[in-house]
Amino acid sequence: MTVVLAEDNALLRQGLAAALAEHEAVGEVRTAADLDELVAAVETSAPDVVLADIRMPPTHTDEGIRAAERFRRTHPGLGVVVLSQHADAEGALALVSGGSTGRAYLLKERVSDVDQLVATLVAVQRGDSVIDPHVVDALMRHRMRFEAGPVARLTAREREVLGLIATGDSNTAIAGHLGVTSRAVEKHINSIFSKLDLPPGDATHRRVAAVLLYLGDSATPVARPVHRTP
Repeated sequence: MTVVLAEDNALLRQGLAAALAEHEAVGEVRTAADLDELVAAVETSAPDVVLADIRMPPTHTDEGIRAAERFRRTHPGLGVVVLSQHADAEGALALVSGGSTGRAYLLKERVSDVDQLVATLVAVQRGDSVIDPHVVDALMRHRMRFEAGPVARLTAREREVLGLIATGDSNTAIAGHLGVTSRAVEKHINSIFSKLDLPPGDATHRRVAAVLLYLGDSATPVARPVHRTP
């Protein structure tokens, strides 16, 4: 695949570009240091995936999110992975607010595992979505704390399954994590969507979108999560 990497830290940009270029699943890696360079690189190289820091010049605020929104209009088939230093729930919700197809939100600490990072790039290239587990955890904890709504109806095991759904795990993977059968996972998922009044989806990324959009419902604001380290 062809990747455009947007990161204003020169050392991180060069090191990450070199690591990606050595991976067998990656072909060309183009780099950008700010939002304007990112947009230009996408226009000229027609990449399969963009990997972008959430904050970069010119404002160091939400350039990665704005780029993802722009590319949804101008390059609808382009996958975008946004990297963040912290588990920012608001940033994750903003990324998927227009749809989660081909979108991923990861913490920067994940880039040290190149195989995992490339797996995420491959996932968004095919239209899936991936949300960092730490961000999902922040969303779940704060929703439970500040609103005794439908999420409070879930059992502890159902909340655990919901977190794994939101990170992009398949039913088989969830079963493996929990040491239960796939049929048991299916029953938990059916119960979750019933309790949350969410329509079932046919693909994992649709389930992720439904969960995250529910957690970030503008009618019931989500408190900004505490930044966490592993």
